[in-house]
Amino acid sequence: MPLPLASRFKPAMPPTPAPPLISPALFDIAEPGIDPVRVTAGIDPRTGLREDVLSRGDMAAVEAPALRVTLTRGGNAGAAPTLFVLMARRAASGHALAVIKTGSRDQVRTKFGAVETLEITFGGSAPRTCLGFATREAQLRLDGWLCAPLGQAPAANALACTLDALSFSDLADPETTAAFSAASPASRACPYTRIADVTGPIGSAGKRSRNKK
Repeated sequence: MPLPLASRFKPAMPPTPAPPLISPALFDIAEPGIDPVRVTAGIDPRTGLREDVLSRGDMAAVEAPALRVTLTRGGNAGAAPTLFVLMARRAASGHALAVIKTGSRDQVRTKFGAVETLEITFGGSAPRTCLGFATREAQLRLDGWLCAPLGQAPAANALACTLDALSFSDLADPETTAAFSAASPASRACPYTRIADVTGPIGSAGKRSRNKK
């Protein structure tokens, strides 16, 4: 009696390799605030460029400010789509947000040069009106949004002060580190002092000491 044909063995497809883990750089902000600063890092699959993301606050908590800053560095990092397209992509990527309305456009001067701004209303669990931004002169690119409490759009000067308060250090990237060490425009006074040493030691809990002058 002939034996039944054995079913062919079909090997499982090999799993897609996970993207390599990237350690966040020393990315911080000198402005005081109740909410902690969170920093993550990754590779944009569309461009292959590294992105360090600094965030503070919760978009759903309309009674408090919220900040998100993405630092893109690498070849052609300065090139970017229109600010509206960039904000729509950022909002949809992991934030469950959508741009439902835009307002006035403007520019502010910062230690990174000219920064384009666009008033944006995000739709979500709690709609918020924020100020979207992107640098246009630096070789690196900073983009993101700043949201003031209670649904109000922040003033352009507040955004400029926030960007000037950013600090960054990466020994493997001295050019980007130097860009963050540039002086703020002399015509503007901001109500904070800069972090004295962003390269200070990191403790076991992953927190840097904040020595302020």
